[in-house]
Amino acid sequence: MIEHIVLFKFKDEATTKQIEALTNGLRGMATTIPGIVRLVVRENKSSHSMGYTLGLVVRFTDWAALEAYLPHPVHQAVVTNLLSPIHEDLVAFDYEI
Repeated sequence: MIEHIVLFKFKDEATTKQIEALTNGLRGMATTIPGIVRLVVRENKSSHSMGYTLGLVVRFTDWAALEAYLPHPVHQAVVTNLLSPIHEDLVAFDYEI
């Protein structure tokens, strides 16, 4: 299995409503994109967050599932419509478990 971790940093003008919409959009991917075993989205509570306030952890069946997820239309819609308008920076980390 593969674990895909993404940390999100938002623009100062990002609203709570926009971040909630993104969070819901990310969670919705769990039931619509094949190969996802588990998906968790949570607010960062660390005092060492460096401005990254939201985290996503997705567990995939294999590397092929992760590769298929990236261009998947549902994922791309979340990125384009919900993330891009409020996104300042992100960090992704993928590893095999």
